[in-house]
Parts: sequence; structure tokens; C-alpha cells
Amino acid sequence: MQRATVSLLLLAAVAGLAFSQTQVSSRPVQKTDPDSLGMSCAQILKMASTEWTTYDTAHNVSPDASSRVVHATAEYGKCYDARTDRLAAALARSGKGPTKAERADFAQFEAALKDFAAKALAAAAPPADENKTAYAALFEKQFRYEFYQEYQAKPVRSAKPAPPVGKPPGPAAAPATSSPAAASATLAQERARSDADPVTIAKNRFGKLLEVLPDDTMHELHRAFGEVIGTHQITEATRLAVYRYAIFILEPTSPTPSSQPPF
Repeated sequence: MQRATVSLLLLAAVAGLAFSQTQVSSRPVQKTDPDSLGMSCAQILKMASTEWTTYDTAHNVSPDASSRVVHATAEYGKCYDARTDRLAAALARSGKGPTKAERADFAQFEAALKDFAAKALAAAAPPADENKTAYAALFEKQFRYEFYQEYQAKPVRSAKPAPPVGKPPGPAAAPATSSPAAASATLAQERARSDADPVTIAKNRFGKLLEVLPDDTMHELHRAFGEVIGTHQITEATRLAVYRYAIFILEPTSPTPSSQPPF
């Protein structure tokens, strides 16, 4: 009887051990992505895009330097898109995300931007090489991320309260009189502020880059750019980013570009 009991206990122990080993072996093993050099997306995105590209290309064994840059920007872009997707999903769960109409308007904006970028890359002088095309595709991703970021700081939508009843307006004040000299000084100050405005500076630089192109190309790019900023609801920050993105595409590659990488 005791031998039978011992045998049953041994069988139970062996079966339990086998079941435990099966459970352990059935768990998925997380493998490091060789394309990211063992780094997580969080670690990659802490680096500037150009910094990551330099690091990745230095460790890439491909003999073609251009393909190394394309590979590096693709890896950075994959992490950038994943972060944007997580933000969009979190906003949707919290009820703070964009409406269906707002998402549709952004999709049209993004399609127009990509259309302009394709035309501008083809028209740039000298023509954009593989590296610049890869960076243009990467930097375009900033707009989707910033689109969702704008909603991150907004409160959850609720019913709008009725506007408070205000006092009836009083009599209009008499217009102030000013001398021609004062009016001229005010106009000069306004012009100086406008000239120093970042959007104005970027707009002027963009215009100069268009001027050196053949007339047909210039008009085509101007029309395509108008579809980006002229028909959609965008913030001043986005407008500035669009101008700088266009400048990056059209401007010849230089050690000191007028438009710095956005990230």
C-alpha cells in the first residue's frame, strides 16, 4: 500500500513538472529587433532623428551609404508612427480625440501635403536624392502627431453653457485723433513686427525658392501648396511647420540649412 502511494506521488510530481515546463515553453519569447540595434522605440525617440541616423548608419554593415540612411529613417519613422498611434488610441478612449469630420479634414490636408511633397521633390534643383526623399517622408510624420497633440490638452467635450447675459452696450466713444506723424510711426512698428514674424520670414524664403524655378513648375507648386494651407483649418504653428517643411524640400542640401529638422 505504501509503495502504491509513493508511486502515485511520484507520478503526480512528474506530471506537474512536465505541465510547468509546457507552460514556460509556451510563453512568447520577446526577441530584440535587429533593425533597431537592440534599442527600444522609447530610447530611439529620445534621440534627434539625425543623431539616430548617424548612430544607426555607423553600425549598419550595408556597403551602400544611401541605403543605410533609408534604413535608419525608416526605423525612426516606425517608432514615431507607433507613438502617434498610441496617442490617437488614448484620446479616443478618453473622449478627447478629434471628431470624424476633423479627422476627415486632416486626412485631406495630409493627402494634399504628400502631393505637394512629391511634386516639390521632383522639381527641386538639384533633384532630391534618396537620402533627402527619405528624410522628407520622415519629417512629414510630424503633422499627424501634432494634430493629435492639440487635442491632448483640450478638456473632454461637454454641453456648452448658455452665454451670460451682458449689459447693453453704451454709447460709442468718439474716435481718437492722431497726427500724421503718429500714424506713420504706428504703421512702421506694425511693419517691423510683421517682418520679424516667423511665418512671414518662412513665407518669404519659400517664395524666393519658388522664384528660381521654371514658370510652369513654379505655378504648379504654388497651386499644390495652396491646397495644403488654403483650404484647411490649421493653427499658426502648423502653418509655420508646413512652410519650413516646404523649404526643407526645395532648398539645396547645405551644412547650414535655413530650416532645421523638426525632430
